[in-house]
Amino acid sequence: MKYLETKNKYVPYALVAPAVLIVLFVVFIPVFNAVLMSFQNYDLRRPKEIGFIGIKNYIDMCADPLFWGALLRTIAWVGFGVGFQFLFGFCLALLLNRYFMGRGFVRSISMIPWVTPGVLIGLMWRWIFDGNLGVLNDLLLRMHIIETKIPFLSQTSTAFPCVIVTIIWQGIPFFALMILAGLQQVPGELYEAAEMDGAKKVQQLLHVTIPSLKNTLSVTLLLRVIWVANSVDVIFNMTEGGPAYSTQTLSVYIYNKGNALNLGYASTMAILLAVLLSLVAVPYVRSTFKGEN
Repeated sequence: MKYLETKNKYVPYALVAPAVLIVLFVVFIPVFNAVLMSFQNYDLRRPKEIGFIGIKNYIDMCADPLFWGALLRTIAWVGFGVGFQFLFGFCLALLLNRYFMGRGFVRSISMIPWVTPGVLIGLMWRWIFDGNLGVLNDLLLRMHIIETKIPFLSQTSTAFPCVIVTIIWQGIPFFALMILAGLQQVPGELYEAAEMDGAKKVQQLLHVTIPSLKNTLSVTLLLRVIWVANSVDVIFNMTEGGPAYSTQTLSVYIYNKGNALNLGYASTMAILLAVLLSLVAVPYVRSTFKGEN
């Protein structure tokens, strides 16, 4: 009997062990290595000079104007990108939650931007914004809005807004899908009670719909902020961070430094980005645990 009790005691740990080992090797060990590299002159172009340099990478990062520019662009990239994704996604979810002819088909095709790989999205929109053969220039010329073609991705004034438009287009279906799933869980009795109390549609939205979707909205916003902040594929395939670094976000700058084999400096910025995103996630995690207590 004692043997069975001891055996049953360790069974849960044995079942969890494979997942723990996978997380250890896939997440924690690479993070630990990245932290170590951030304190080293880890440049593969000069392997003989690799060694411990303390916080020099962090000091260099604070004095790097390209880093500060990339950080500010990352804030704008996440703020405008996720903000408009949420706004348009919420409106799309409200529309798709209503019954109309062909609703199933519209729901299906609305997911296309989300299921399309980011690399393909970047290439597709790069052709749309192309200054010579782009569809957008052709449409604007036909509508007599512009007189000459605009090189949208080749000038600093328009390149960054263009990549933001692209990430907004990509992320709208994610918010629409998640919010739509949440809307279908809201009891109809709440709307009936609100209507009997004289609440109008806007009041029902503010006092019934949004409070009922609080958890769904917080999770989706948190996930999307993290994903967009880490996004590289769309920008890199559209502009590679140019022209003149005007579309270089922090994640793209990290990728470019990694491609240049300066892994120490790239790791330093990656650690900072991870810390900043962790700070964003802390309020949600705290509120979740408070709710469970």
